[in-house]
Amino acid sequence: MADASDLSLLVQALQRGDTGAVITRGQALLQAEPDNDQARLLLAIALQQKGDADTALEYYAELARRHPNDSVHQGNYATALRQAGDAQAAEAHYRLAVALDEGNAAQWANLGDLLVERQAYVEGRDALLRALSLGDDSPATVIHAARACSLCRDYRAEQLIAGWREWPLDDPELIFELADLHVTLGDAHAAAELLEGLRATHPDELKVSLLLASVHERMNHREQASDLLDEIKRTYPELDPVAANEWAHQRATLALRARDVDTARQRLQALQPRHEFDYGHYFTLAEACDKSDDRAGAMAALEKAHALQMGEFRLAVPHRFEPEAPVLPAAVARVSRAQMMAWPRLTSPTAAESPVFIVGFPRSGTTLLEQMLDAHPHFQSMDERPFFNALADLLADHGLKVPEEMARLQQADCDELRRAYADMVAGKISRRPDKQLVDKNPLNMLWLPLICRLFPDARFILALRHPCDVLLSNYMQNFRSAVLAMACADMAQLARAYVQAFECWQHHVQVFMPQVFVSRYEELVADPVHQTRRLAAFLGLDDAGPMLDFDRHARDKGYIATPSYAQVIEPVNTRGMNRWHRYREALAPALPILQPLLDYWGYSAD
Repeated sequence: MADASDLSLLVQALQRGDTGAVITRGQALLQAEPDNDQARLLLAIALQQKGDADTALEYYAELARRHPNDSVHQGNYATALRQAGDAQAAEAHYRLAVALDEGNAAQWANLGDLLVERQAYVEGRDALLRALSLGDDSPATVIHAARACSLCRDYRAEQLIAGWREWPLDDPELIFELADLHVTLGDAHAAAELLEGLRATHPDELKVSLLLASVHERMNHREQASDLLDEIKRTYPELDPVAANEWAHQRATLALRARDVDTARQRLQALQPRHEFDYGHYFTLAEACDKSDDRAGAMAALEKAHALQMGEFRLAVPHRFEPEAPVLPAAVARVSRAQMMAWPRLTSPTAAESPVFIVGFPRSGTTLLEQMLDAHPHFQSMDERPFFNALADLLADHGLKVPEEMARLQQADCDELRRAYADMVAGKISRRPDKQLVDKNPLNMLWLPLICRLFPDARFILALRHPCDVLLSNYMQNFRSAVLAMACADMAQLARAYVQAFECWQHHVQVFMPQVFVSRYEELVADPVHQTRRLAAFLGLDDAGPMLDFDRHARDKGYIATPSYAQVIEPVNTRGMNRWHRYREALAPALPILQPLLDYWGYSAD
């Protein structure tokens, strides 16, 4: 019978990487002692490290068979099955592993990773969050959990990776995953920082250079993006098919940004989508077709884009496809005047101490207004963030429904919510106390009761634009938000969402009577000098001049995390006006639904 020293020698050999010695001695030991499962495990590990996955799998299977109630052995077997490509069997054994030991964080993490890989995004997210709750705070698990949250459009994704600069990150693959996640979540500066660091230490990593080139384009560094793509082509004259496809997509995007529409369209039509749910390919193709006046081509591409997007969303947010699920959940519940009057009177910030809120249905000119205010030295804006959605979710976690049960909020509650809001803002920008905050999020128009509870004296700017132009522009956008993307699935649904959003807004404006400035896009672009003076007067400013220099200011800022990032770096122009006339046939199902609001705001459908 082997003593402890025999196993110790195997462990030492494995630690120094001498897999050959482990295999030779381990097999001899097992021959002498067929029941020695410690030797069997070390032998399986050595075989796996040496690359003999099939034989290793046999040993892991034997260990799982011999120890059916051991969570670790079931998990090890599951991992070996996953590496062998048998995802279904691997899932079954991971599930058995966590059932045997519900406190095993590592097995929950493994199960979560596999479920996400198998496109069971919601269950995968929950498994990874369970691993975190059980104490697995390794960067890999945090990043994978954040990625799963991101896929499920879960606001916790950003919170999970907020402290990434403090992590001990040394795995290049993990750093790349984090950079890619930052791109998805809209933090291009963090992504660029990580990718530049990776390029410095791993200059031959093609995927790093390709992702960095796309980040440069999104930061309006088009020349840098083009130069990097040229460098990639010189370094790798024969790209593999996946990399070549990505490279060509980026070249097409740059051509489109440079208004070389024909080149962009030809390239895109010759390319294939980059992955199963690459609806971005079709949204970009639709843009190229639209700019070359191929309306039929644009609508055909958009139909494919929305179909693919809904396919992914059925996996990512299945609850939104349940019968009777509202398109705009935040627009359903309303607060009456009598309910609001029953709210307790509380101390709150003044108008000057409150943010200025820019609201309105998306694609109504909210980003233009934000950049105009941000160009003024009195204000400081930030990239669009759904902070009030997050606050409502926080209250829901504590059993309070927004807005139905907001009468329960007392002074301490509102003070704490304002602190939470300030913390979220500080997580996105370096707050300047001498500047007034501008919070631009179009669908904050649905959160008016919560905003008015926390900032009752705040000023609001409502961005208006011809509803038909708004609908067309929304339908053409690749929204990351599940709410917006699903609202845009077809024209009739989009029109109903638009009407519902304004019905919610108008109802609560009558209840809370906030200070509101209505900015019509058509008037703003026709006479920006006069309209910015009106806006400045509403906000108590003496000089509106800096607002007119918004395009230079936006170019200097670089990254703007909205679909209109390519437009707001240009001076005011009228190109976006009355585009809908060219697509009247596509908008036909929406016109009867929109008619009441067209009449209310004085717009014509002729």
